[in-house]
Amino acid sequence: MRDPLVFLPGLMCDAELFAGQIAALSHDYPVCVVPVSHGERLEEVASALMHVLPPRFALVGHSMGGMAAMEILRRAPERVSRIALMDTSPLAETPQASADYEPAIIKLKSGRLQEAVEALVPSASLAAGAGRPTVRAQLLEMAERVGEGGIIRQLRSMQRRRDYQPTLRRCKVPTLVMCGAEDLLMPPKRHEFMAGLIPYARLEVIAGAGHLPPLEQPEATTGALRAWLEQPYVLQTRADA
Repeated sequence: MRDPLVFLPGLMCDAELFAGQIAALSHDYPVCVVPVSHGERLEEVASALMHVLPPRFALVGHSMGGMAAMEILRRAPERVSRIALMDTSPLAETPQASADYEPAIIKLKSGRLQEAVEALVPSASLAAGAGRPTVRAQLLEMAERVGEGGIIRQLRSMQRRRDYQPTLRRCKVPTLVMCGAEDLLMPPKRHEFMAGLIPYARLEVIAGAGHLPPLEQPEATTGALRAWLEQPYVLQTRADA
C-alpha cells in the first residue's frame, strides 16, 4: 500500500483548492485533506493534526498550509515520507509584513470578507486571462466557508511563524517545490531560494498560473505531483548526482 497523501490547503482555502488533484490521484493513493485553521500558532495547528494524521504520509502544503507542512516536518520528520511545498515561504515573517496583515484582520472582524480576500490575495497575484474571474470566485467561496474567524487564526499563525530554513536543510526525503510563474505574493525567486536549501529538491514553476496553481493549471499541477510521488525514495547525494 502506498503512503497516504495528505493535502493542507492554503490561506482562506479548503478542499476545493485540490479538487482536480484529488480526483486524479485518489485512484492510486489514499487521499485526505486536513484544515489548517484551528490554532493561532503553527505549533498549535501541527499538534492538533498529528493526532489525526496517518503514522506515515506524503505531505502537500500550499501557502499557509505549506508553512504548517514545514512545522510538521520539523517536529516529526520520521512520519513524512515526502513533501511538496507550493507557493509558500520558509522565512519567519518580518515585523513590517506582520503589521501589514492588520488591516485585513480589521476588515474580517467588521464582516468585510470580500475586501479582506482582495487585500490578502489581490487579483494581480493570479495569472491574467479569461480564467481569472472564475478562480477569484472559487477563492471567495472557499473563504466564506473557512469563515472570518478561521482566516484570522490563519493570519495570526503566519504572523508568529518561525524560520524553517534549518528544517529544510535537514530534509532528506523527495521534495517538490512548486509555484506559479505569475505569483506576486510568493514569487519564483523565493522558491528558487527555498529549493536551494533542500537536498534533492525539484523545482517546478507552473506557466500560466499565479498564487493558486491547483485551480489555475490543474493538469500541470497534477502532473508535477504525480512525478514527485513516483520519484524513487532512495536518493543520491549531491556529490554523486
